Amino acid sequence: MGRSLGLIGLLIVLVVGAYIYTQQTKSSSMGTGNPRAVIDITGVKMDLLHMAQAERAFFARENHYASLEDLHASGDLTVFQNHRGPYTYSVSFTDNSFRITATYSGPPNPEAASSLSIDENMQVQ
Repeated sequence: MGRSLGLIGLLIVLVVGAYIYTQQTKSSSMGTGNPRAVIDITGVKMDLLHMAQAERAFFARENHYASLEDLHASGDLTVFQNHRGPYTYSVSFTDNSFRITATYSGPPNPEAASSLSIDENMQVQ
């Protein structure tokens, strides 16, 4: 009798542990269970960081920020596309600041991030 109660207790602990694990796995996938959306968001974040580094390099040389087209023309942004999957890129800038924004423009998808951006502080938001 004692062994069967021990086995039942072990099974309950395993089930609870598996449930907690699956909940943590769902929350750590950036709010989505869609692997394609996770890949797109990761790629967009990498693109934003690359573009922001290009802005900083351009600023160091020219003492002002520029459009994505100007960054590409100057050679600071070597691979330039104005989109990645369903996200399109745009930049707003002044002489002393910039913000590059990736905006979701695909079909309605509640799992997709509506927009991501980065500024001169190099923080993706």
